[in-house]
Amino acid sequence: MGAKGCNFDWKTPPRHETRRADRTVGPTRRWQTTLARSAAETLGAVHLRIDTIEAALRQSALSIKNAKDGGYWAAYGIAADNLRLGHIVIGDSVNPVPLTRHAWNDAAVDGNAALLNVEVVCSDLGKHRHRVENRTADIAGQRVPDWNAVTRREYDVFPNPDLRIDTANRSIESCVEQLVVAVKAL
Repeated sequence: MGAKGCNFDWKTPPRHETRRADRTVGPTRRWQTTLARSAAETLGAVHLRIDTIEAALRQSALSIKNAKDGGYWAAYGIAADNLRLGHIVIGDSVNPVPLTRHAWNDAAVDGNAALLNVEVVCSDLGKHRHRVENRTADIAGQRVPDWNAVTRREYDVFPNPDLRIDTANRSIESCVEQLVVAVKAL
């Protein structure tokens, strides 16, 4: 199938908007991770989850309290290594600014792979908030943001993602299928 990379972008619109689309909590991070993990399983891909890397950094002997961009830079390197081996890589991360989007692109270039930039949105504000408020951590040491933190996060408009998936009124299976079809088409 050849090396392919897939990176997620979770959109949060300006605070004054009444409709909500996702970014970090995209269809909440649980949905984000479920989507990424399920697609990786279907495709036999490497699943790189930033939350897992950041939790490991906090638990390490380094005792890093705030991993900042450390988890991202580790993931970019691991992604490029796996892409060079010919694996499909799915980056499960928040990409709110051009810097993180460009870094995934650089990892794909370094790995000589095609890249699919995916923006996941939840156009139903009520569903989005419910997902955020009912999310529980599934990794030891993981920090789960509350609704206020999610709505305050920085997000620069992603003008032309390769794929936009709206999770508001769809099953996770339908979203996974859409993602898998797009990755296979690369």
